Amino acid sequence: MAMTNSLIPELEEIVRSGDPKRRGDAVRKISDLFLRGASQFQPAHVALFDGILTSLVPETEVESRTELAERLSALGNAPPQLVAMLVRDDEIMIAGPLLRYSPQVDEAVLVDVAQVKGQMHLLAIAQRSVVSAGVTDVIVRRGDREVIRRVAGNSGASFSSLGYTGLIRRATDDGVLAVAVGQRDDLSGAQLKELLSQSAETVRRRLFDFSRPDQRAAINRALLEISGAPQHLALTRDFAAAQRSVAKLSQTDGLNEGALLRFARAHQYEETAAALAAMSGVRIATIDQLLKGDRDDPMLVLGRSIGISWATVRALMALRLGPDRAPAAADIEEARQNFERLVPATAQRVLTFWQTRDPNAAVPV
Repeated sequence: MAMTNSLIPELEEIVRSGDPKRRGDAVRKISDLFLRGASQFQPAHVALFDGILTSLVPETEVESRTELAERLSALGNAPPQLVAMLVRDDEIMIAGPLLRYSPQVDEAVLVDVAQVKGQMHLLAIAQRSVVSAGVTDVIVRRGDREVIRRVAGNSGASFSSLGYTGLIRRATDDGVLAVAVGQRDDLSGAQLKELLSQSAETVRRRLFDFSRPDQRAAINRALLEISGAPQHLALTRDFAAAQRSVAKLSQTDGLNEGALLRFARAHQYEETAAALAAMSGVRIATIDQLLKGDRDDPMLVLGRSIGISWATVRALMALRLGPDRAPAAADIEEARQNFERLVPATAQRVLTFWQTRDPNAAVPV
């Protein structure tokens, strides 16, 4: 603390002179001293620096305050009054680093800033690693399109029911926002349904294409509830990439029951369909219809005709239902018995029909 004490006599003159440059130099020297010992300082030491710096900082140049804010933004024991002063600065270059990163800035301060400052301050808050629902309520109400998109895409942000209602309303005419909201892990089934009901078909398809397999299953279920249409009509899948991957596997003798089982257990729908099509010689459009139908019989026929085991057939049955659902035990046992009784020659005749049928026609089983 010797250096601080040596600066104190000079500080009175600096404050009286009001010279921003001399104030900036003093702030830099004192903040250097603080940063070197911050990890070891007791609260009393921090308070001493707090008092000195808050007396100097208000009249310093923007560059000095910006540098100071950046240096303090990562500290857990930064001088609290100084942080409270800087984080409310109208200049985003000063407030921004603290709004984005500082652990010293609590929810009450963030709410206060979000209620009165401009869009750049809101954008900085939206980038924090954790943003509480109380803060996002304000952001959703006041934020512009860029801010709303950023906070919706932040996995560390939480939203209240009111906040989600606002997000979904804003997403009505913003496809990018709709996709960001639809991909959130904390979105409830009811909220997903509301989002999809207000989204255009192109937005629904984009959301589906960018979602994980489990999210895709939830999207199809929500669309089924919205329209009452058969689930398999909800969205059309793009199999091109999966077919290329499966073709490469086939070229290296890697396309076998083991690969099919891995795809099915991972709920990789497109890859599973492409593998089944390649292994059976049935068009992928027909395989898609069979997988999305409401019966398990086609899986039994496919399994028996291409010579795969019951374990893989069961994985195909689970794939049809989605990752968060499972067949009833009684249904599984009945399907297993039917699979064991199925004559290979009969299964092969059905397979031959599927191989030659019009892929646009309904699939009889």
